Amino acid sequence: MTSPTPPSARPEDPATVPGPIPHHHPIADAPHRGVILTGENGADGHKAFYIHIEARPGKEDAVVDMLRDIYGCVLGEPGTGPWFAVRYSPQVFGIFEAFPTIAARDAHVAGGGGDIFRDNPRMNDLLARPAHVYRVDVLLNKSTIGE
Repeated sequence: MTSPTPPSARPEDPATVPGPIPHHHPIADAPHRGVILTGENGADGHKAFYIHIEARPGKEDAVVDMLRDIYGCVLGEPGTGPWFAVRYSPQVFGIFEAFPTIAARDAHVAGGGGDIFRDNPRMNDLLARPAHVYRVDVLLNKSTIGE
């Protein structure tokens, strides 16, 4: 009798799993959408976004400035809990941000950080590909996730 494949060994659809999505084509100069959003809201509870960001060559410092701009916006959001901007490599960045509820996450999207991502000319200038925003559920945490 064979044992079932453990969940960690099952292939996942790269479009729904946070992290880099393999791209088999070079960076195009054609405009892109700026942002791709995947995932579901699901039941209310602790929620988060994981955002995968790839800078155009030579735009890495401008992406760091963009992350600082977003950080400045989230400082005034009572419903935004832990917020992290990270750098994986010279051109690959990420944001992880947590919220106590779907409503708090939605309020964040409607705020200044969301406005930055909705600025398609800026996103097209800075990003090699659309930022990929993943809606995720927080299962366990060790910190306060907003009010």
